[in-house]
Amino acid sequence: MNTKRMWIVLTVLVLAALACQTASLAPVTSAAPTSAAPAPVVNTQPNAPAAPANGNPDAQQDTLTALYTRVNAGIVAIINSSGGGSLGSGFVYDANGHIVTNYHVVEGATKVEVDFPSGYKTYGSVIGTDLDSDLAVVSVNAPASELHPVPMGDSSALQVGQTVVAIGNPFGLSGTMTVGVISALGRTLDSAHQTADGTYFTAGDIVQTDAAINPGNSGGPLFNLNGEVIGVNRAIQTLNSTTSGEPINSGIGFAVPSNIVKRVAPVLISSGKYDYPYLGISALPDDAMTLDTINALGLKSSIGAYVVSVVPGGPADQAGIKAGTQSTSVQNLNAGGDLIVAIDGRSIRSFDELLAYLVENKSPGDNVVLTVLRGDQKTDVTVTLGKRPS
Repeated sequence: MNTKRMWIVLTVLVLAALACQTASLAPVTSAAPTSAAPAPVVNTQPNAPAAPANGNPDAQQDTLTALYTRVNAGIVAIINSSGGGSLGSGFVYDANGHIVTNYHVVEGATKVEVDFPSGYKTYGSVIGTDLDSDLAVVSVNAPASELHPVPMGDSSALQVGQTVVAIGNPFGLSGTMTVGVISALGRTLDSAHQTADGTYFTAGDIVQTDAAINPGNSGGPLFNLNGEVIGVNRAIQTLNSTTSGEPINSGIGFAVPSNIVKRVAPVLISSGKYDYPYLGISALPDDAMTLDTINALGLKSSIGAYVVSVVPGGPADQAGIKAGTQSTSVQNLNAGGDLIVAIDGRSIRSFDELLAYLVENKSPGDNVVLTVLRGDQKTDVTVTLGKRPS
């Protein structure tokens, strides 16, 4: 059983070279292991949940059972024998036999077994991987009768409190359905993409849910009540584990948003890799922006992304973004850096919001306008984005 990948939630300074993050405190454990193509199906209707009126429990039950009946044929179990026999989940992305899953489900494999709900089994080839968002595409040669693409939804329309459904292969129990809500939006996690100095880039705009996600759910879809995929289940945060060391769900799960999947998957299918935009900065993590820290830095606002350091020669450095250089009462934290308060005219409250905007809307080579506070002065800085270095 492959439990080697540990995902981290940061509670200390982040070296976020759009963003490299340092190691951390509270573990977030991957939920994966236990024991040019046609376009995907996309529903362009509003992504509001089809919740039953008047809270009728029978109507809600009918909604859930109908959803399961409609989409389950498109959800698969994935066995990575190269990864110690680890199990994960995936879903049919298009009618050409492309399966979306997590990178860490197929890590180290060129060939995996894909099991369909009908009982049909086949081998699949890993044709593209994205370590930044932990996504991968597996290609299978399966009969058309086995390929039931599931519709992709619009994750930008999600609301906290919205009902969601996870279906996957937890602990090898294929076709398992769990129900919860969207707990939060715009979270960040470490990616599997390391820099030369051993730090990790950041995956942004992550969806948080309390729908039960356990080892084996990774790579499986998170649905809204319309039966649209609005996320790919990736990880859980937990301090609990089984006697064999497998993580146990604690009500905090994370999924890659569908809008990132819709940007990344077609490129993985056509070229095998996807390049993310790169600023080249280190930012103060959102939970470190306490009143004591703000006062120590002498900031005029408590809202925004504070630049801790700038990668020499990187896009932000070339554009003139400034990092802190003046020592403060907080160890390893310097004052005098830019506080980014808006991007392309959109106000941001945190580094998480900055990152979410970039990964969902921008590509290497694009220009962005960062509005920064330098002391009492507000100024606009145009940055030409690079691509994350290998």
